[in-house]
Amino acid sequence: MKKAVILILLVLTTKGHSQFAKSMFSKDPIINLENWQKQRVYFGYYLGFNSFDFKFDYKTPAQGGDIQVKKTTGFNVGVVADLRLQEYFNLRFEPGLYYTKRDLYFPGDWDSENDYLREVNSTYIHFPLLLKYSALRTGNIRPYLLGGMSTTLNLSSNAKSQDDNFQQKFRVKQWTAAYELGFGIDIFTEYFIFSPSVRGMFGITDELIRDNPANGASPWTDNIDSMKSRAILINFTFH
Repeated sequence: MKKAVILILLVLTTKGHSQFAKSMFSKDPIINLENWQKQRVYFGYYLGFNSFDFKFDYKTPAQGGDIQVKKTTGFNVGVVADLRLQEYFNLRFEPGLYYTKRDLYFPGDWDSENDYLREVNSTYIHFPLLLKYSALRTGNIRPYLLGGMSTTLNLSSNAKSQDDNFQQKFRVKQWTAAYELGFGIDIFTEYFIFSPSVRGMFGITDELIRDNPANGASPWTDNIDSMKSRAILINFTFH
């Protein structure tokens, strides 16, 4: 009995694999969801990962070295609204929730970790508006490029705090803006479109709040001309 069950499972698995291969990669594949992207508007959702960094520009060459950023892997989740402009161009709105964490290590002679280490935890509501250019569809595969602008609301911002680095409080602004560039591929399955993509995000606004001048010269923020976020975003979208 066990042998019969194993044999049936092997046959079903082999059959399923062969059908998937035929539908996706064979010379004459079965065309899935042929008219799906001809809709004027369609929707989806995405899950993914991110790696955020900070780009620092200094007023004068940094003494003792640059500020070091330790990155971690965060996560993304959101929805997609896609507006078809014409056969090859779509306008996409992809609002989502992004969580990330960065540790900043300030160079210099410090007495304790509380002085040279700042943890920046960020929970972003991300609002990107992107133009998608899709290549000609080949079977069930369609690569694409995309780019556009985004604005971000940092729910973890402490912009209203009166404390600063002298009280171990590293402050960032609530709203920032960026431009984004990336690429991906639409894979048409029998029931849905699976669309993995990789995107770079490059901040264009300074998000640092300087320390209060009343506290005296700040070894943390006085020499920073600008601090801008940049990130690698990997999303897995389902339509």
